[in-house]
Amino acid sequence: MTAAGSHQRTIGWIGTGRMGFALASRLLEHGCDLSVYNRTRAKSEPLAARGARLVDRPADLSDRDIVLTSVAGSKDFAEVMTGPHGLLGNGTRVPSIVIDVSGNPKVARAGKLSLAVSGPRPAFEQALPYLQMLGKSVTYVGEGEAARLVKICHNLVLGVVTQILAETTVLAERGGIARADYLEFINGSVMGSIFSRYKTPAFVNLDFTPTFTGHLLRKDFELGLDAARQFNVPLPVAAITHQVVVSLIGQGLGDIDFAALLELEARGANLTLKPEHRDVSDGLKPEDGTTGEA
Repeated sequence: MTAAGSHQRTIGWIGTGRMGFALASRLLEHGCDLSVYNRTRAKSEPLAARGARLVDRPADLSDRDIVLTSVAGSKDFAEVMTGPHGLLGNGTRVPSIVIDVSGNPKVARAGKLSLAVSGPRPAFEQALPYLQMLGKSVTYVGEGEAARLVKICHNLVLGVVTQILAETTVLAERGGIARADYLEFINGSVMGSIFSRYKTPAFVNLDFTPTFTGHLLRKDFELGLDAARQFNVPLPVAAITHQVVVSLIGQGLGDIDFAALLELEARGANLTLKPEHRDVSDGLKPEDGTTGEA
């Protein structure tokens, strides 16, 4: 879907790390009028070769209709919004819509990102054509900060599913079954998912290069448990998994990918894991058949 034509809006992008670069690239592929700011200009220069206009300050995007941000944390977001050269700090014109985006860069490059969006419904309707360019699905979940709660709930599922995959994979291996074979079966069954396929290479070949660390998972579990207390919702499975994630960090595995829950489970079973050196798919081949690499 494109937004070309008489109603095309001008778009600004702030933050071209792995996630931001991938998503900004997708907007350019759809022919968007895109201006880009990144603190380290060199990281955004390849986007200029694809048609983006680079700017030196977030404030230089104030004339854009819609601005999307993908920055590291809340302090960075505050700086690019209201800092001395921030998007909203010039006191004159500001964009009609600002969208804060987060997610997994590899999933974004593959075009398989699912977006949960909250805020004023009219703003969502205006931004929808551009949001649809970023991934495979867009769901409006309500007003205000509703999308943040959806993200927290999502990450609770992420941790619980990874933990049960780790437990059953170690159980299968203890019984003499190769991890690759067990996960191939799971991925082909009704229990398989894009996520189980995505984590299969890490489980099979023990590559725990971080996409989402144990520390970050712990943070989201604690946010989820805080929300559960606020809304009086029991989360017994999530509470137990939270303790497992705390143990993961206590065992020195918090700085690598949270797929290291597999290693933690293996230690508990006194099982030494070894890479299986199997060529297994992560299930993220882009829809258009390209590699999806930025």
